[in-house]
Amino acid sequence: MATTWADLLDVGDRELDPAASAPAGEEEPQRRGFFRRLRESLATSREALGAELSASLFETLDAETWERLEEALIMADVGARTTADVVGRLEAEVEAGRVEGAEAVRARLVELLADLAAGDGNTRVDLRPRPAVVLIVGVNGTGKTTTVGKLAWHLSREAGLSVMVAAADTYRAAAVEQLGTWAERAGCDIVKAETGQDAGSVVFDALAAAKARGTDVVLVDTAGRLHNRADLMEELAKVNRVIRKQIDAGPSETLIVVDSTTGQNGLRQAKVFSEAVDVSGVALTKLDGTAKGGIALAIAGELGIPVKLIGVGEGIEDLRPFDAQEFSAALLGE
Repeated sequence: MATTWADLLDVGDRELDPAASAPAGEEEPQRRGFFRRLRESLATSREALGAELSASLFETLDAETWERLEEALIMADVGARTTADVVGRLEAEVEAGRVEGAEAVRARLVELLADLAAGDGNTRVDLRPRPAVVLIVGVNGTGKTTTVGKLAWHLSREAGLSVMVAAADTYRAAAVEQLGTWAERAGCDIVKAETGQDAGSVVFDALAAAKARGTDVVLVDTAGRLHNRADLMEELAKVNRVIRKQIDAGPSETLIVVDSTTGQNGLRQAKVFSEAVDVSGVALTKLDGTAKGGIALAIAGELGIPVKLIGVGEGIEDLRPFDAQEFSAALLGE
């Protein structure tokens, strides 16, 4: 599981710039601080789970126990199918005598949830090609542009990578301005166009510039689009085709930004977007204001798409690599 930026980023045979990473001894305190914020952010989700998941729940293991566990997980938006899978496995292991005692059962529950959150297991961000193209997609208002800006900053600071951002959201002048501010803060190049210009042409120009300058990573900020609008989804597919014409393998990563406050609607969004483009991971945002933290498990469990990035606040440090074990423990109040 990715616990640091160095763990998260796969740069192949290149070496991350150690001078750009956190000074020796600072990474662990930063992780502890983030874990504390994560627990605080998931407080609402834990309240939704309520006393149902207290240690006393597992003192008597019977049909009522598993029913209460299912209800609690569904309330936290883990999803009916994912919940059934997790509870079914846990119950089977208990009945087989492989897990005994309330604390052991609870610990095993954390492990099962963490396994689910890892999706297909490919939890790293692939930046091996040069330039590596990371396509950022999602519906309006999920925090795509902010996520692109924060990611650009971290790739530059934590890994010493040269970054270019492509302002392919040509519908909103405010999005271009916002991304420009982030690019300046991150110290990276930006390719932008006039409002209403074809998004594919912006991406084409960005990739041509990145190749000429030897840029390591291109982050493409696409326009927010409703997942039930076929015309907008086709436009996104067109952007993907433009990338493939420039780079045979296409985007090395396509990350969908999901607003965790949308609950199960986030699962539907991820499903539809994955049908239009090859979604390789999720950036889960706005966990600091939701009781729907379990949606991370639902998306990974039902679609096999791993959560790779997590945001728990407005600060630039509040975007971090997703650690499934840490998340599951925080969700249950460990």
